[in-house]
Amino acid sequence: MYLIGLTGGIASGKSTVSRMLSELGAFIVDADKLSREVTQPGKPAWQEIIEKFGQDIVQDNGEIDRKHLGQLVFANKQARSELEEITHPHIEAAAKAAMAAASAGGFAVVVLDAPLLIEVGWHTRVDAVWVVYVNEQTQLKRLMARDNSGREAAQARINAQLSLTEKLKYADVVINNGDAIEITKKNVQKAWKEIDIPH
Repeated sequence: MYLIGLTGGIASGKSTVSRMLSELGAFIVDADKLSREVTQPGKPAWQEIIEKFGQDIVQDNGEIDRKHLGQLVFANKQARSELEEITHPHIEAAAKAAMAAASAGGFAVVVLDAPLLIEVGWHTRVDAVWVVYVNEQTQLKRLMARDNSGREAAQARINAQLSLTEKLKYADVVINNGDAIEITKKNVQKAWKEIDIPH
């Protein structure tokens, strides 16, 4: 099984590239999706997060208000690392289970789609690191449009992650997503063809 670690900055178009890889036949393990699953009401991470951050972050339906929690942690490095300490072991366990299921299901290529792939050291466990890249101006513009947020709030969210320029240092494959979607698709298909899939 060939394991791709797919990462990129917020609003860089990582999900778009992930979808393209899925269409080409890869099995996608989405860390963001797993992060939402492990924080659902009744799940271990849910309880730990409420104990750490208080009842204020709980909505009427019992779910964690991710937007409210996000605002708390993006503004505070200490709070962010406390949240990561709670969620990452649960996300990692879920990711390992999903990858084992993909392997058992006969998938030749598995994509670990994780925004914090490098920050948490997962890049050392994959066969290749793919970074989806756009310049910061494009990233900022897309994020403001996507979240309907002001420049300052969007910039703070970008600054909370390792910069895309920094991530490029770890890349085996760079997918530039600053141009038309057709060009991105061609780049993805080219990189896919070059994968040395074990048989």
